[in-house]
Amino acid sequence: MAFTSLQLWYNSRGSMTLSKPPLPIRSKSLISISCNFTAKNLNQCTRDCSFMPRNKENFLGNKVPLLPNGRLRLKVSASSGEEAESAYLEEFSWSSVILPFIFPALGGLLFGYDIGATSGATISLQSPELSGTTWYSLSAVQLGLVVSGSLYGALIGSILAYPFADFLGRRRELIIAAILYAAGGSLTAYAPGLGALLLGRLVYGLGIGLAMHGAPLYIAETCPSQIRGTLISLKELAIVLGILLGYSVGSYEIDVIGGWRYMFGLSAPIALLMGFGMWTLPPSPRWLLLRAIQGKGPLQEYKEKAIGALSKLRGRPAGEKVSEKQIDDTLMSLKTAYTDQEAEGNFLEVLQGPSLKAFLIGGGLVLFQQITGQPSVLYYAGSILQSAGFSAAEDATRVSVVIGIFKSLMTAVAVLKADDLGRRPLLIGGVSGIALSLFLLSAYYKYLGSFPLVAVSALLLYVGCYQISFGPISWLMVSEIFPLRTRGKGISLAVLTNFGSNAIVTFAFSPLKELLGAENLFLLFGVIALLSLLFVVTSVPETKGLSLEEIESKLLR
Repeated sequence: MAFTSLQLWYNSRGSMTLSKPPLPIRSKSLISISCNFTAKNLNQCTRDCSFMPRNKENFLGNKVPLLPNGRLRLKVSASSGEEAESAYLEEFSWSSVILPFIFPALGGLLFGYDIGATSGATISLQSPELSGTTWYSLSAVQLGLVVSGSLYGALIGSILAYPFADFLGRRRELIIAAILYAAGGSLTAYAPGLGALLLGRLVYGLGIGLAMHGAPLYIAETCPSQIRGTLISLKELAIVLGILLGYSVGSYEIDVIGGWRYMFGLSAPIALLMGFGMWTLPPSPRWLLLRAIQGKGPLQEYKEKAIGALSKLRGRPAGEKVSEKQIDDTLMSLKTAYTDQEAEGNFLEVLQGPSLKAFLIGGGLVLFQQITGQPSVLYYAGSILQSAGFSAAEDATRVSVVIGIFKSLMTAVAVLKADDLGRRPLLIGGVSGIALSLFLLSAYYKYLGSFPLVAVSALLLYVGCYQISFGPISWLMVSEIFPLRTRGKGISLAVLTNFGSNAIVTFAFSPLKELLGAENLFLLFGVIALLSLLFVVTSVPETKGLSLEEIESKLLR
């Protein structure tokens, strides 16, 4: 039996909200009410409560369902687990949450850095004057392997993360990712031949796969609940800043003999910083409690470790009572959640019923995100600009830096507007712009070759529209759309879809460009973009303002 004390808030629009007492008073329209009740399940229960409005003039103008004797019949909705915990606003200092965010986010930055650095490195690597090697003359297939090698590694890494992630824990998973990043970057930088270069790219990609799995989990499980959404959304910005850094390093090193080695090798010291930072951070308190509930160790021992970890994360003294209280509350919710997971659906259930509908929406978005040419435009930005009239390598890479800055600004716009404008408007507007930009690129290569400004404008349009639509919104939708029962497996399948299609498109770009010509290839991407626009308009629902339960009950049935 649950015993709960709630306060009723009545706003000027006639809607009522129940909250737990720790929330601060913000409105004069608070109804003085002490609604103590018992219930086995707080979901959709009802209770009669006496009330007295603090401000009758503000209150009587609104219609309220009253029962005899001045009693109000309430329909109370409450949720377990994370949503129930969010009613309590945890006190924290921003200085205490910066490091637990920054070091995992470096995993995303290194992923983005690989994208940006590869753009300039492919130019340097193939130059007879700048390569510094005797094997600079790469075939289209060899170049595709160099560019997409890290993505194949990321695909393998994301597959390996699924069975081993809970055993390793988020912190150790990120430390291993940092080691793989450093090893892959170093091997690539010192590669004596093409085979060693490809091996280094594959090892680096393994780090990407582990980091992209572990980083959002560690951030979500260690940060205060009221800023969890903000910090996870900023992960996309970290990736974009990494791309910008890669472009900048490429621009700086493009005239150096063997400059591609420096472009790839700079990732190693950043990876070491990430690994050292993660080594200094504690394990996720939630993961420690989960392991205890799974019977992997003594409950009391893991609970004490979790209290110590949370105190360190918040900058509190050891043994502080607030951390102990938070751990006790989390432990209770985890026990309930883990019991529910015993009946968790198997892998095939992701392809059935509401879960299948969710996968078609989420998986479709991340698939179209890639097959509209996004990996190719980013990885080959330097090459595209070079062929567009910026004949000097340094000109192409410097324009790539401008594109990276623009990409960062547009990502910030998307982070600020996703909950304001909604998901569908951003997707529809952004994908429409993507289609237009691809048709402009096709027209440039076919008819407008004497106007290099068209290519630059088309690339900027593509990048801007991608960053307000497919870039952040696809992953936001993926995190929202799956039912709780199959959310973990569904997101895992979406990640595999993303990396797999990314690697295929990146690898196929150069051979297809040779086969079809640039004008026809971008025309093909433009047609696919129109199909993706049709998919968004007809199949993707609006989830703005809906709880996860409402998305599951209203949109997936």
